[in-house]
Amino acid sequence: MRVAQVQFSSWDKKYNFDVDEIDVKVGDQVIVKTDLGVELGKIVIIHDVPEAKVRAEDGQPATEIKKIIRKAEPADLKKSPNEKQKKKDFAYCKKVIDKYQLPMKLVDVHYSFDGLRITFPFIADSRIDFRELVKELTKHFSKSIRLQQIGIRDEARFCGDFGHCGRPLCCGQFLGDLNSITSEMAELQQCVHRGSERISGICGRLMCCLAYEEDGYKKLAENLPPLDSQVKVEGRKGRVLAHYILKQTVKVLLDSGNGEAGGVVEVEVGKVKKI
Repeated sequence: MRVAQVQFSSWDKKYNFDVDEIDVKVGDQVIVKTDLGVELGKIVIIHDVPEAKVRAEDGQPATEIKKIIRKAEPADLKKSPNEKQKKKDFAYCKKVIDKYQLPMKLVDVHYSFDGLRITFPFIADSRIDFRELVKELTKHFSKSIRLQQIGIRDEARFCGDFGHCGRPLCCGQFLGDLNSITSEMAELQQCVHRGSERISGICGRLMCCLAYEEDGYKKLAENLPPLDSQVKVEGRKGRVLAHYILKQTVKVLLDSGNGEAGGVVEVEVGKVKKI
């Protein structure tokens, strides 16, 4: 079956919908029904999923995948509040946040297509008790209010900017899910010594591009003897001190003896024999 991933806001995750019975393509705006109500979203990915993955053995859906109601029409797009209204509502919510002195950063305003709900995404370092905030917002807007905590990387994707490479942020251009980037990736690629400010993006987290070459580095690292292992270099024994993965060389501390002084040498991996 054909499954489309629909996104309602650039800071929100993507949701799967069945598009077997409707002619749509990537980039189309569509009307869908979610558990929270009717939404207007954009198709970002369409892919084929084997029937066996979405249906259980008894023939019943293993995971409910709702169908897209229809493609959005020009009149549908005009229903959304304009930027002036968004700025006004954003400013009001921020004023109430300041009133209650809540440690949270407001990011955006999102309106459901059916006009029954307003979502305010925010960033915070910990859990926030925003019950009084919701009460005041509900009274002011006369709508259902949803406060959604998002990550700092989601904010960077939404706001957009340029990375150290001079190109637009990957998260805002083509990355789908924002997978975890670990310090182990930076250590494997031997760039930890550059300092956290040089391997972190504008979001303050490790750059997503550290994941791009991880598999390549792992494959190259397999050719190198383990650190601290005993090896032979041109018949002389020594101990591996460091790896240079891209150069495919290792630093070896040679043993002294037989009239030869010890020392540290950098050797191509092909000239090193494991003991």
